[in-house]
Amino acid sequence: MNAMHEVDYEIFGSEMQFVAVELDPQEAVVAEAGGMMYMDEGIEMETIFGDGSQQNTGFLGSLLGAGKRLLTGESLFMTVFHNRGVGKRKVAFGAPYPGKIVPIHLKEIGGEIICQKDAFLCAAKGVSVGIALQRKIGAGLFGGEGFIMQRLQGDGWAFIHAGGTLVQRDLAPGETLRVDTGCVVAFQPFVSFDIQFVGKIKTALFGGEGLFFATLRGPGRIWLQSLPFSRLADRIYAAAPQTGGGGRGEGSILGGLGRMLDGDNT
Repeated sequence: MNAMHEVDYEIFGSEMQFVAVELDPQEAVVAEAGGMMYMDEGIEMETIFGDGSQQNTGFLGSLLGAGKRLLTGESLFMTVFHNRGVGKRKVAFGAPYPGKIVPIHLKEIGGEIICQKDAFLCAAKGVSVGIALQRKIGAGLFGGEGFIMQRLQGDGWAFIHAGGTLVQRDLAPGETLRVDTGCVVAFQPFVSFDIQFVGKIKTALFGGEGLFFATLRGPGRIWLQSLPFSRLADRIYAAAPQTGGGGRGEGSILGGLGRMLDGDNT
């Protein structure tokens, strides 16, 4: 694996954040396609197979890296932003929806984290973006993210995105936390991740929290989000007029009365 590029960064904003990464000459950052917000003159873009961490292993190594990304549901390609100028240059990446951008220095937490498939935003060139298969069938079938999650490995900076408000917590050995499956953003690889049935049939069917929740058991660090994108998307879909929800296009008398009571007719 290549040595990581030691990049500097600054995060801007509160609810809709973006991260500006400062690159010295010949430094680079790798990101998902479509995440770039702006870049200074002197920075060159290059589309690559996989994440670029296999570039010294030839075509087969690059193909392997691309295949790993395909398994996680991502594009075969990523984009590298390389500073070819003579001075410092910046490139910025925006969050895909309201939430927080989480900077993680992989070397400081053991060199590896496991995160949900759409959490990765960008990283210093050399960080490996691979796959993590859930070993327990319950976690794979009912864990919200399926059998495959993303594995980030290296000793440099990686940036992931969490929806809503971010919670970082260090679990003691044997300490267990039960979490909504969609609220799990990332965790260290030695944290035990499993899925547990809520226990009571009535609670499962009518409690509104689903049939299963995730159990995270320490020791190790975990990152949680208050607003999973799936939850946000479900609320938007349910409110859309074409799905029978309470959108502004609703023409019924009850719909108009409801909007007046809610203060929507402004």
